[in-house]
Amino acid sequence: MEEERLETELISIPATPRVLTPEIQTPSGQRSPRPMSKEGGKSSTGWTPTSFLSPIGTPMKRVLVNMKGYLEEVGHLTKLNPQDAWLPITESRNGNAHYAAFHNLNAGVGFQALVLPVAFSFLGWSWGIVSLTIAYFWQLYTLWILVQLHEAVPGKRYNRYVELAQAAFGERLGVWLALFPTVYLSAGTATALILIGGETMKLFFEIVCGPLCTSNPLTTVEWYLVFTSLCIVLSQLPNLNSIAGLSLVGAVTAIFYSTMVWVLSVSQPRPPNIAYQPVPLPSFSASLFSFLNALGIIAFAFRGHNLVLEIQSTMPSTFKHPAHIPMWKGAKVAYFFIAMCVFPVAIGGFWAYGNLMPSGGILNALFAFHSHDISRGLLAMTFLLVVFSCLSGFQIYSMPVFDSFEASYTSRTNRPCSVWVRSGFRVVYGFINFFIGIALPFLASLAGLLGGLTLPVTFAYPCFMWVLIKKPSKYSFNWYFNWTLGWLGIAFSLAFSIGGIWSMVNSGLKLKFFKPN
Repeated sequence: MEEERLETELISIPATPRVLTPEIQTPSGQRSPRPMSKEGGKSSTGWTPTSFLSPIGTPMKRVLVNMKGYLEEVGHLTKLNPQDAWLPITESRNGNAHYAAFHNLNAGVGFQALVLPVAFSFLGWSWGIVSLTIAYFWQLYTLWILVQLHEAVPGKRYNRYVELAQAAFGERLGVWLALFPTVYLSAGTATALILIGGETMKLFFEIVCGPLCTSNPLTTVEWYLVFTSLCIVLSQLPNLNSIAGLSLVGAVTAIFYSTMVWVLSVSQPRPPNIAYQPVPLPSFSASLFSFLNALGIIAFAFRGHNLVLEIQSTMPSTFKHPAHIPMWKGAKVAYFFIAMCVFPVAIGGFWAYGNLMPSGGILNALFAFHSHDISRGLLAMTFLLVVFSCLSGFQIYSMPVFDSFEASYTSRTNRPCSVWVRSGFRVVYGFINFFIGIALPFLASLAGLLGGLTLPVTFAYPCFMWVLIKKPSKYSFNWYFNWTLGWLGIAFSLAFSIGGIWSMVNSGLKLKFFKPN
């Protein structure tokens, strides 16, 4: 009777192919060799209930191994939201480590690095280098936190920064805390890119044409419109993975123009009357607030964490091959090159111009002091690379906003956006940024305020999220470390924002745009 019962159970179990080689079959269908001991080539594993010598030993063991792997996969199977297949962030999930490197580098290096020497002119050598180094490693740690928290809960992927904030802080509080700074960072950066891209296109045109194009040149606002039109054309690419090529172009051009700017600056004779002490200001309060504003500029140089989860969500993820592995590989490569850009620009730019650095940054200083000393070809190439980088940066920073527009539309209509609706959203968004740029033409110089308002996204919120989701042991080092970093980030955010606002409203604290004799 016992033999008949075993035969009945075996018949009900799905048959597995018989393996005649000394291998076992993994749950994914691949084969892996059995662990062999050094003594006589026998298996080094101990006795198991299924290793008894009987006709059913080997088939039963294969069934149990297959069933164990299947349950592991089911336990970590992501519950998919059908709406994700309609949205730009999650529409395509064929990303890889290379795409992650391109996107992170495109988002992490940009015009904000060009104003770092301005911060050094208020901080001086010691405070400038120390604060820049601390900010770099601090944001690298919070980047690692976000990569790990993307799939902190088995079966759930937090595809967007706001979703992770809701999981950590609650549905309503998470939206209030994360939605404004992330949207403000994306839209504010896009507007600043229009301003800088349009102005750089104007300078490029003047350098290339020279005196031949001075009869009826385009105004600055018209150049903003030209740049915005180019951004809108490129924004018709459907999803985040489809702009990987643009991110590669943006990353390469950012590396090249950052290197060219500081190399050209340090290779030229320094202006006369240069000094390296912090800019003298009339009162202690003025010095304090300008100091805080300079720290806000450094904080703004490392924005981009509002795109980390979105970039990681474009990758496939399974129990055996989780998405955080290629994401972290790509991020490490990207931030190595980011360090190779921001540190030389900040240090080399301050060495070349010192306290004579104009408020527009090192690019304006290069044009103002050395436009007659450097060949027109090199200057034109540098400005053209900046334009390409700004065009690419606009795309990746606008993608979360496009995603929000389409999420609102699809949730109401329960259908994907048509090509015309998607194009309409992006055209409207581009021109909204254009009109904001016209109304606030000084937005490109508000790096300190932007850095202060958006600092929690990079430096504070990830630390709180780690404690609330991972729940490390109370009063442990990990617990104290993350709470301390989080509250320091909030305090710095308030202080830097006050410094940025104070520097805006007090026109006497603004650096003048120095021009060579």
